[in-house]
Amino acid sequence: MVGGNMEEKARGSFTGSIGFILAAAGSAIGLGNLWRFPYLAAKDGGGLFLLVYLVLMLTFGFTLMLTEIAIGRKTNISPLQAYGVIHKKFGFLGYIASIIPVIIFPYYCVIGGWVLKYAMSYLSLQSKTIDQTGAKEYFLSFITSDYKAIIWFLIFILVNAIIISLGVEKGVEKASRIIMPILLVMIVGITIFSLTLSYTDPVTKETRTAIDGLKIYLIPNGSGLTFQKFLRVVVDASGQMFYSLSVAMGIMITYGSYCSKKSNLSTCVNRIELFDTGIAFLAGMIIIPTVYAFQGNEGLSQAGPSLLFISLPKIFEEMGAFGCFIGALFFLLVVFAALTSSMSILEAITSCIIDRFHIERKKATFIAFAFSTIVGIIVCLGYNRLYFEMAFPNGSKGQILDLLDYVSNNLLLPIVALITCVMIGWVCKPKVVLDEVAIGMEGKPLYRKGLYILMIKVVAPIILVVILLQAFQVF
Repeated sequence: MVGGNMEEKARGSFTGSIGFILAAAGSAIGLGNLWRFPYLAAKDGGGLFLLVYLVLMLTFGFTLMLTEIAIGRKTNISPLQAYGVIHKKFGFLGYIASIIPVIIFPYYCVIGGWVLKYAMSYLSLQSKTIDQTGAKEYFLSFITSDYKAIIWFLIFILVNAIIISLGVEKGVEKASRIIMPILLVMIVGITIFSLTLSYTDPVTKETRTAIDGLKIYLIPNGSGLTFQKFLRVVVDASGQMFYSLSVAMGIMITYGSYCSKKSNLSTCVNRIELFDTGIAFLAGMIIIPTVYAFQGNEGLSQAGPSLLFISLPKIFEEMGAFGCFIGALFFLLVVFAALTSSMSILEAITSCIIDRFHIERKKATFIAFAFSTIVGIIVCLGYNRLYFEMAFPNGSKGQILDLLDYVSNNLLLPIVALITCVMIGWVCKPKVVLDEVAIGMEGKPLYRKGLYILMIKVVAPIILVVILLQAFQVF
């Protein structure tokens, strides 16, 4: 086991498998589940996308997550040094993987601040201000203001810092044990309610129901399906699953390093995938039927901030007085999802600082918090005083937040995952991971052993190359 008693005490550990599963699942369940997954499902043929996503989750996702968690538990150290322990020539990969959460955390907290602002607006019955101003105008005036977005960003990032400073058991695990059950109850409740909705267009007199939208979501639509379109569905599903699981950014290696040797890693990964996929599926059951009922097919074309901060507030307005209550519940749900993901990103950064400089957790958390606060404020100002627009190789355009997102998610993440596959699949051999997984299985066989070897050596690298090429709009 790498690291002395002092480092172990500073880093901490989970009390058991349940704490580990809830924390890792919380990391995987984030904003991507709530604003990207439903959009892609609607765009890519509903049930067809769901089927492809499920297959990839059980193969591609299982392989990447099992690999990273096993590396973390085997080395018992942060990703900054873990890769070098597995193989000296791959030590550089730890630095790349450790840079990714440093890039992502500030802008993720900026978006978290936006969500928190909306949740508080609905909770304090201020949603009428959104309705009167207009959802689009309200959102734009908020993010372009000199100080409002910064204040909510500071509140959100401070909550993260407080949780992480408390440690793995009292901070990350305890928060996950509280938040995750609440999140699950809320999303199930809102899902049931959303399926009862219907709307009659005052102009066309057409009545659309949420059940009609549910059919679009669940029933595979193969009309006009070509090989090129199917390939696009596979690329979209694999990209969504890849980003959703929090792999290649050091988080799962960090959480794996806190995991007990007694834990069955294969079972843990299965349950994490179940949580992540289940929440994403339910998010789709909330958003697609609701958006379709109130806005038809046109509404389903919205994604990202437009869906969350413009389309949905318009729908809550159409619901009347009850819409304020539903809006409050929904944005609280998004806050919890954003928080479980953001605190895992900060934990990965803090763990690297602890292992690299051998300092206590509170000091490490403060360093990460201070740096991220500065970067986050710059991101907020990127919508007003520091605004600029640039084009990216994938054809999209954006400013500071979009630049950080493109570099981290479209470039560095697939690069780290691809090199990890090469390291484990071809240099160190899959046995390195499989032997670690076998420790907690008490002699039971890993049923997907053959699949794991095939995925880590051949299939996963191919998928990752395709994702990487997509970042440069090669096809």
